[in-house]
Amino acid sequence: MIRLALLALLLLCTAVPAVAQPPLRWGGDSEGGAPFVEADPADPAKMIGFDVEIAEHIAAELGRPAQFVQIAYSSLDQSARRGDFDIGLSGIEDSPGRRASVAASVPYYEFREVITVREGDRERFRSLADLRGRRVATLGGTMAYDILLEAEGEHGLTAVSYDDDVHPYSDLLLGRVDAVLLDHVLAERAMRRNTGLVTHPEAVAVGHYIIIAAPERTDLRDQVDAILRAAMRDGTLERIFRKWDCWTEDQPALYARVLAAEGSDAPGATGGAPLGSVARAWEALPRYLPSLLSAAVLTLVLSCAAMLLAVVLGVFIATGRVYGDPLTRAVLTVYVEVMRGTPVLLQLFVIYYGLAGMVRLPAFIAALVGLGLNYAAYESEIYRSALEAVPRGQLEAARILGLTRLQTLRLVRAPQAFRLALAPMTNDFVALLKDSSLVSVLTVVELTKQTQIFATNIGSWLVPGLLCAALYLAMSLPLSHLARRLEDRWKVATP
Repeated sequence: MIRLALLALLLLCTAVPAVAQPPLRWGGDSEGGAPFVEADPADPAKMIGFDVEIAEHIAAELGRPAQFVQIAYSSLDQSARRGDFDIGLSGIEDSPGRRASVAASVPYYEFREVITVREGDRERFRSLADLRGRRVATLGGTMAYDILLEAEGEHGLTAVSYDDDVHPYSDLLLGRVDAVLLDHVLAERAMRRNTGLVTHPEAVAVGHYIIIAAPERTDLRDQVDAILRAAMRDGTLERIFRKWDCWTEDQPALYARVLAAEGSDAPGATGGAPLGSVARAWEALPRYLPSLLSAAVLTLVLSCAAMLLAVVLGVFIATGRVYGDPLTRAVLTVYVEVMRGTPVLLQLFVIYYGLAGMVRLPAFIAALVGLGLNYAAYESEIYRSALEAVPRGQLEAARILGLTRLQTLRLVRAPQAFRLALAPMTNDFVALLKDSSLVSVLTVVELTKQTQIFATNIGSWLVPGLLCAALYLAMSLPLSHLARRLEDRWKVATP
């Protein structure tokens, strides 16, 4: 009996499944592409890259399955503080601001900021000083962008910010920019992808990639540090980087320094505090305020110009749909439906990048045309509805009085339609003012993009976000107030 009881107990124990470990959720941006993180061409549901393999190695060492979380590169710090993932790695650069706002690991890779130019400019542009008066591209919110901002004053060049690392090099080939400053890892990848470009080996600056976690997760950060150091000792990291053709002679020296500092007050020993981020934001505000105000002016100018284009085109489209022949009405209707039925972001990409082989519009002009064409469709519907809202009796009276169709439109129909359209026109302008934030994909550094750069560099969205909101309100509220006053005046004047 005892043996049977023991056997039953043993069978019961083996039948109970082991408690599954929670997955190690790691954040990265697959848009950055190889060799960091990218979708496997053979299986888009699977991620590949050296950061993917490092994350999977850390998860395995912790005895947990790895789970990828897609996060935009510029939002990794904020997502870490929110707890959207356990650790983040996607070519994340080490910086004092980042270390003060999140729990940061020891460096695991050393990179060089290098200059890439067209083959024909190899000898002309060898340094930032040689690029005076030229446009130099990079990723926004990175060490390279900070370097270029300083170089704007020192060398008189223009920094051009991108949201990805592909279009800087394609625009370099097209002649939209004169050079690109980015990590040597990205530059070498661009060399393999494009012909006609050359990268100077001399380093403009040196930086490091790190892994981040929420500020309070110093325990997890310490575990990651221990795993990284072990991977440096046993050659795991070297094998991963050699597999991705990213191993350089700089790495052994970096690993020696990291291992020698083990147990000391090395960078990454403490996590930051949110209050510290806010204090840093106020400290940095005087440096970023001129750029924010300049970006606000650009946003306002772009919005006003795009709205003017939209109004002019909208008037012609609405008039054509009301007075035109069947073919004209059909063509204009198709235009309106296509522009309203497709995302404005897609339209901007097509105008700036898709048509680059036929016409190379400057970024500001492409943004102006894209927003103007899109909002013209919406404006035309407002004007068409307003025109058709004018009582038929008045149109008949104008015809009896001998007025032509043009005179009727100019003297009778249009003035009344304008009064009806004023309120929705104002709403559209405010909407366009906010939609202008989308043109940052075309390298136009408007207010929202400049705010994002500010927030990324200091590791906090609170102060930059509040300041950005205040600037948008300062631009939109006076217009709304003016529109209300005009409406009230016309109400009184209308019998």
